[in-house]
Amino acid sequence: MATLKDFRDERLRKLDDLKQLGLNPFPAKVNRTHLTSDITNHFDELEGQTATVAGRIVGIRKFGKLAFIVVKDFSGEIQLFLQDGQVAERNIDNNQLGLADLPLLDTGDFVEATGEIIKSKTGEISILVKSLRFLAKALRPMPSAQEGFTNKEERMRRRYIDMNVNQEVRDRFVRRSKFWQATRDFLNQHDFIEINIPVLEHTTGGADATPFVTHMDALDQDFYLRISHELPLKRLLGAGYEKVYDIGPRFRNENYSDEHLPEHVAMEWYWAYANWQDGMQFMTAMYKYVLQETFGTLQFELNCKHIDMAAEWVIWDYATVIKEHYGIDVHDSTLDDVKQALRDNKLEVEQTENRARGIDKLWKNIRKDVAGPVWLINTPKFISPLAKSNPDDERTVQRFQPIIAGSELGNGFSELNDPIDQLERFVDQQSMRDSGDDEAMMLDIDFVEMLEYGMPPACGWGLSERVFWIFEGVTAREGVPFPQLRAEIDATTREIYPNIRLG
Repeated sequence: MATLKDFRDERLRKLDDLKQLGLNPFPAKVNRTHLTSDITNHFDELEGQTATVAGRIVGIRKFGKLAFIVVKDFSGEIQLFLQDGQVAERNIDNNQLGLADLPLLDTGDFVEATGEIIKSKTGEISILVKSLRFLAKALRPMPSAQEGFTNKEERMRRRYIDMNVNQEVRDRFVRRSKFWQATRDFLNQHDFIEINIPVLEHTTGGADATPFVTHMDALDQDFYLRISHELPLKRLLGAGYEKVYDIGPRFRNENYSDEHLPEHVAMEWYWAYANWQDGMQFMTAMYKYVLQETFGTLQFELNCKHIDMAAEWVIWDYATVIKEHYGIDVHDSTLDDVKQALRDNKLEVEQTENRARGIDKLWKNIRKDVAGPVWLINTPKFISPLAKSNPDDERTVQRFQPIIAGSELGNGFSELNDPIDQLERFVDQQSMRDSGDDEAMMLDIDFVEMLEYGMPPACGWGLSERVFWIFEGVTAREGVPFPQLRAEIDATTREIYPNIRLG
């Protein structure tokens, strides 16, 4: 049975034959005039006209003086019909192949074909080829869609194959692009300004997460990869901007899960002179817009739950929900009360458990069963150190979180702009950090200084691409093009390159 190395050796022989003929196996110039979908979608208008298409060969059949080649570009596939006497002879100057050169072609190679747009005798839309140019040689065979490419580990490691073979995977990342484009469009339509902020920070904050650490040689100092966009964007509010946002990667040094990746794309916006209620109304509209633009619907079946994003959102009070489920008063309960509730519900109780973490675990145990859409409001202050206090109840903050399909799909606040209050909360967080909580926030004195110069009342919001993953119905790793995996080089590659150090 032929191995991958055998196939590669045969293709290397063909590559050498192409070079011996004087053909360039990897030319730069392409003369494409039409996408394949242009022709298949508008055949009635284009029939009889001349077109030049280019793409990857996905099938070759040869019958004496006739040949059929199926080529695929991003938009679709089309059949090339080659007939002896119709196809021009080999032309080295133009990198042009003759019919006799077809044995040098393999599936996976890239070609350019020029000819008349016709229908074959079997009624298939085709190009009656007048000239065939060689564009690129593939040294490894691409699995066919019929063969399948289903091994999860292989799919993750060679996503470029996965996207070639599994159309639904390739289409997923078109939708992912639409998701972020729609997000930008909605924000831009409402006069927000996109300002890119640093990824490397002296002090990182804005979320409960363990950061990655790196070292900058130029300054001989350690830096953190940002875990959030929050604090730099709020500095821009202090600088006089009123509506700002950024979309880009953030990094959290935590375990993989179906809903979390250590690196992922996120968006945060900040809106001066708005409060949490303005933000909740704004995001209700934004979710509808972005999801409609991305998926073409507001009706979803997710995690065995029907989600109607066109429906009116339900509002839940945090303390009321916890009280109804566990009989605990989130404001007056002790750590022992919380630990007991965790045990009663078969939830993990860690050695370093504190009340804030414990109550958050209790809430997440409720959240997993919520269909939504629900807005969760009135979060306790000790769980939300960066939010403004609620004037009606100083124990809670002006925070709003969307609960959909068992997940929190965003986070918004009336932002804290009192520098004294902020410093006190930072000190509390730093104390938790010093006690062993690596996810507690660092004390950012530069941010406090900015607040002392003055920041207007504002609303802030953040979400990650987890929103897309949930509505797409995939896990986090399936939801990104190239998920991180432990480095590995397979045996075939080591065999192919025996004299190269590969690690």
